[in-house]
Amino acid sequence: MPEFSYKAAKRDGSLAQGVVDAPTEAIAATRIRSQGLVVISVESAAKQGSGGKKAFGKNQVLSFTSELAVLLRAGLPIDRALKVLIDMAATSAARQVYEDILATVKGGKGFSVALAEKPELFDEFYVSMIRSGEASGNLAAVLGRLAAQLENAKQVRSSVVSALIYPAILAVVSVLSVLVMLGFVVPQFEALFADMGESLPLVTELVIAGGEAIKNNGIYLVLLAGLAVYFVRRWLRNPQGKTWLDTKLLKLPVFGSVVVKYQVARFARTLGTLLESGVSVLQAINISVETVSNTVVRESLEGLAPAVKGGGRVSQALQDSGDFSPMVVQMVRVGEESGQLGDMMLELARVYDDEVSAGIKRSLTLLEPLLILGMGGMIGFIIVAILMGILSVNDLAV
Repeated sequence: MPEFSYKAAKRDGSLAQGVVDAPTEAIAATRIRSQGLVVISVESAAKQGSGGKKAFGKNQVLSFTSELAVLLRAGLPIDRALKVLIDMAATSAARQVYEDILATVKGGKGFSVALAEKPELFDEFYVSMIRSGEASGNLAAVLGRLAAQLENAKQVRSSVVSALIYPAILAVVSVLSVLVMLGFVVPQFEALFADMGESLPLVTELVIAGGEAIKNNGIYLVLLAGLAVYFVRRWLRNPQGKTWLDTKLLKLPVFGSVVVKYQVARFARTLGTLLESGVSVLQAINISVETVSNTVVRESLEGLAPAVKGGGRVSQALQDSGDFSPMVVQMVRVGEESGQLGDMMLELARVYDDEVSAGIKRSLTLLEPLLILGMGGMIGFIIVAILMGILSVNDLAV
C-alpha cells in the first residue's frame, strides 16, 4: 500500500508530521483528520524523497500561502502559525524567509508590512490582498483566495509549457538534422565534385558551400549564433524591443488572439480576486493592469483607472478603447449593473482560460506539421542538390 508523508497541526498549535499508509491521498488525509489533527499537506513519500533542495520561488510561495491559510482557519494566531511553518520548513531558504516575516510581525508591524519588505517574493497584488484581509479581519479566507489564484496561474503555466515541449524538441531536431547533413554528409561528396568546377548546378554549389562553411568554421558560427541570441535577448528586454515583440505577437495568425485572451484572463482574474477581497475598484484596477505583461494590451487597459476616477464605468472605458471583444465589454457591464463585478471578472477569466487552452491546441495543431514539412523540405533540398551534382558528373563522364 502506498505511503504518504504528512504535516499537520495539533490543536495547541504544535507541529505533527509522519507517514500514513493509504490507497489514495484523499483517504490518507481523512485518516490524519480522524486523529484530531489539522492537515497542512499530504504528499507521496516516494515523491517527497526524490525532491531536492530548492530556493524560495513561486512554488514555495504557493505552499506558504495554502499552508498558512489552513493554520489560520484552524484558529491559530498569525505568530504561532508562522512558528509552525518554520518548524516544518523543508529548506533553509524557506526557513529564513519565515523567520524574517515572524521577526517583523513580533516587532509590532503588520503581516502585510512584513511581506512588503520582500517585493522579490510577494508582489503588490499579493500584499494588497493581505492588507485587505487584515482590514476585514478575514485573513484566512483571503489567503485561501490567494492560494487558489496562485494554483490557477501555476496550472496555466504548466499547460502552456507542456504544450510547447514537443514543438520545441521538433524544432531542435530539425536544426540539428540540417547541421549534421551539411557538416558531415555533404563534405563526403566534395572529392566527387572537386574536378567539376563551374559545371556543377547552382543549388549543388550552394549546398557544398554551406557544408564547407560549417565544417571549417563551425566553432565560429556557433559563437556568432550565441552572440546574436545574446544581443537579441538584450534588445528585447528594453522598452523598444519589448514593444516591438509584443506588437508582432498580437499580429500572428491564430496565436495572436490567444495572447490577447491570455492577458485579458490574467487581468480579469487579478481584478476579480482583489474586488472579492474588499480592495477598492480604483486600487484593484491599478494593480491588475500592472500584472499584464504584454505592453500593447497594458496600454489599452491603462485608460481604465482615469475613467473610473472621473466617474465613468469600466465597461464604457473598455468599449471606447476598441481593443476588446463585445463579450468582454458585456460581461463587465453586467457585473457593474448587478453589483457583482468581482464575480463576473472571475467568470470572464474562467471562460478565457478555456479558450486559451483550446487556442494553444489549435495553434500547435498547425505548427507541428509546418515544422515537419520544413524539416523535410530542407533535408530534401540537400539530397536533391547532391543528386543533381551526381547526375552532372555522370553526364560529363558520358
